[in-house]
Amino acid sequence: QVQLVESGGGLVQIGGSLRLSCTASGTRGGLKGMGWYRQAPGKLRVMVATSTSVDGTNSENYANSVKGRFTISRDILKDMVFLQMDNLEPEDTGVYSCYGNSWGGRDYWGQGTQVTVSS
Repeated sequence: QVQLVESGGGLVQIGGSLRLSCTASGTRGGLKGMGWYRQAPGKLRVMVATSTSVDGTNSENYANSVKGRFTISRDILKDMVFLQMDNLEPEDTGVYSCYGNSWGGRDYWGQGTQVTVSS
């Protein structure tokens, strides 16, 4: 059974940085895509950044609100994904969940890690 475990959340001041990590276990053949979603209080979960293997390379996608501030990276051999978050804003506050997509098209989610940006 595939499991995703996140780490690295916490409390940070405006303009600060955090680095989230996610490790997948139980995959067979790795994951086609991995990424990060955020759910703010009272709001729907939204995509933050994803990295998908396409023809041997990684195709990255970012929400407009984080472009230029966040960077997603993957260690494909270790089934890990990272999110470097710089210049954090209060609007970045929320529960960040790791996402994985198998080559067979199944989706997996981590439990989430809280990120709070204080003003």
